[in-house]
Amino acid sequence: MSITPTAKKTPTWRSRLALFSAIGIGITGVPLALAAPAQAETSYRGCTVDPLEPQSRGNGRVDFKIKVHCRDGRTVQIRQLRFEDERRNDHYLGSSWFRESFDRHDKAVTLHSYDWVPNYDRRGPEKVYHLVSFRVSTDHGRWSNWTHWEESDLETVRR
Repeated sequence: MSITPTAKKTPTWRSRLALFSAIGIGITGVPLALAAPAQAETSYRGCTVDPLEPQSRGNGRVDFKIKVHCRDGRTVQIRQLRFEDERRNDHYLGSSWFRESFDRHDKAVTLHSYDWVPNYDRRGPEKVYHLVSFRVSTDHGRWSNWTHWEESDLETVRR
């Protein structure tokens, strides 16, 4: 039994192009992937709403902030849910509703929503986050659909 060597194929121009494209995307994609964490903000119908990372204010008090920017002539309605993060079932802390109107002189605003976080674990700090969803109305008074819920980053509340 003899083994005959197989002829070596020369890569086609398509395979070379695919290889160089994959390498180019891989090289340029790495810095983009490592640059910054994904933002939770959502833009919809001329408004952008961003659930910011909650900030502990001491003694279990937390500011669940939301940054809002809309083009002129928009009114935004925001609903917020606040939670303490657990492995199985997160503890519901509360909810809030906001309504902001923007005219041509308004810029971005930061909404503050304070809540007290009980010491559920008793063994260490609590981790909290919040969810926001919003809808937009123009001068015509018709409301859009609600956006999907967006989640903030976690904040550790130490006592």
